[in-house]
Amino acid sequence: MSDAPSPSTSDGFGSPSPIDTTRTHSARIWNYWMGGKDHYPIDRVAGDQVAESFPEIVDLARTSREFLNRVVTHLTEEAGIRQFLDIGTGMPTANNTHEVAQGIAPECRVVYVDNDPLVLAHARALLVGTPEGATDYVDADLRDPEAILERAAATLDFDRPVALMLMGVLGHIPDEDLQPIVRTLVDALPSGSYLASYDGTNTSEAYNQAIEEGNKHGDDPYLLRSPEELAARFEGLDLLEPGVVPCPRWRPLEGELSARRGLDQYGGVARKP
Repeated sequence: MSDAPSPSTSDGFGSPSPIDTTRTHSARIWNYWMGGKDHYPIDRVAGDQVAESFPEIVDLARTSREFLNRVVTHLTEEAGIRQFLDIGTGMPTANNTHEVAQGIAPECRVVYVDNDPLVLAHARALLVGTPEGATDYVDADLRDPEAILERAAATLDFDRPVALMLMGVLGHIPDEDLQPIVRTLVDALPSGSYLASYDGTNTSEAYNQAIEEGNKHGDDPYLLRSPEELAARFEGLDLLEPGVVPCPRWRPLEGELSARRGLDQYGGVARKP
């Protein structure tokens, strides 16, 4: 187990941003499951509580990253997308969105969005992209989509197609707010844009119990939904094959499925007509 990061840091854009080490944060817990180093004892306690009852959470974390990589690769190589709005990016790890996209097309423009001061502290790492493209970071909350769109417009051209990435973040949004947020974001995108999204599903009793227990001790509750409820976020869009499926089964590369479990997160990609 690595040392915890500093409890206070400059955001690189202005005054120092305090980091509350007494409260858990989903991005830091996810980083812990991914084998990263950017988490605090309280995050590790919450992460261990889930992992003890549901060890597959580690597989879920890693297969979700594989899903993101495959999605970004497809959108860049096959769909010709050159702009990405990645909301709820979490801690930088290997093969971040801008690294995958700009590795294929250096002119890609990527905006990351998160609301955790520790993620903000790592913005400098995220901002290292290609000179031909652009990489930016917006400190904002998904619950305020208008603010995200306004600030992202400084880097992205919303008259050209954009890939909206909502990876594992909508589980933190209550039912009554989810569709309005998604619609606000999607409505701002031009025809030819894409929505890519995944979240945890209530398809495993062990996962249900683990998340329920974790929510008792965490400060950022996460809601598991049915695959049908996850599919609803793509309404009005043209779903790509194979539809909304467990993340490891969305256009897997050779060897991935045989080596992984982690089937209790569903994801999909859809094009805006």
